[in-house]
Amino acid sequence: MNGMLPQAPGPFGAASRQEGQMQHTIRQPISSVGTGLHTGRRIGLRLSPAPENTGIVFRRSDITLPPLAARYDTVVDTRLSTVLGCDGSDGHAERIATIEHLMAALAGCGVDNLFIDVDGPEIPVFDGSAAEFVFLLECAGITAQAAPRQHIHMERTVRVEDGDAFAELSPATQPGLTIDISIDFPAAAIGQQRYVTQVEPGAFRQHLSTARTFVLQPEIDYLHSVGLARGGSLDNAVVVNGDSVVNPSGLRHPDEFVRHKVLDAIGDLYLAGGMVSGHFRGHKSGHTLNNRLLRKVFAEQANWRRAPLGAPLSTPQPRAA
Repeated sequence: MNGMLPQAPGPFGAASRQEGQMQHTIRQPISSVGTGLHTGRRIGLRLSPAPENTGIVFRRSDITLPPLAARYDTVVDTRLSTVLGCDGSDGHAERIATIEHLMAALAGCGVDNLFIDVDGPEIPVFDGSAAEFVFLLECAGITAQAAPRQHIHMERTVRVEDGDAFAELSPATQPGLTIDISIDFPAAAIGQQRYVTQVEPGAFRQHLSTARTFVLQPEIDYLHSVGLARGGSLDNAVVVNGDSVVNPSGLRHPDEFVRHKVLDAIGDLYLAGGMVSGHFRGHKSGHTLNNRLLRKVFAEQANWRRAPLGAPLSTPQPRAA
């Protein structure tokens, strides 16, 4: 098993502990420009502070599109990326795609409230990881707000399956969100990998934020044929061909593949509308199962409750049907 659960934070003092229980946004707006992974378009991105209790809100500046709250129930597609959308005035779905790496950075850095403006149909991919988003957030500065932060605490185990793949959320055995993911790919360069971690800013920045998205070489022609991955390159994705990694620079971590799956899961789970406090387990899971899981969690009030992170841990209840 790769990865480890970090030790509980040391005594930072009452003021720091209190600040960690408050909502956060960024101090000042910040902008950047990058390439869309699937469209290949040059896309501008702007992150702006948002008031308490706003949540994460995406906006398109190039078309007339209502603001899209970053929530599981505004997800309209999960093929190869997580896509938010709504029906436009002309009957066509207007979308903002490839949001998961930015959402992972926001979750990993503890940003609760933010306006995200883009002038294209997807978020720039940058280097295929969350590192550039973390850099932007740190440059803008992350600051505490006046309202307390509420977490979504799991009350009972909820699970979704697809063949031998599954995704599951259970009540927490310690405060916060723990991720346990395993993958199994026929390509020898990937194979079987597992990673376990607790989501907190230090571990996210150091161990997860730089893990890049990846693709199998035989899949690239198909993706191009259906109009996807037009902006993909060795600069923003790890390409695997059988037992070898095509990128001249190799891997950033020996288990970069499963680390990126953990990163994706963190971003997808942040679409709960806040940080989940619970234990996530996934095997061969991806955006589709992650979204199905959240929809099943919120389908029944008995599955969850909203409370501060320091609230007493739940007594495990019977598994949801």
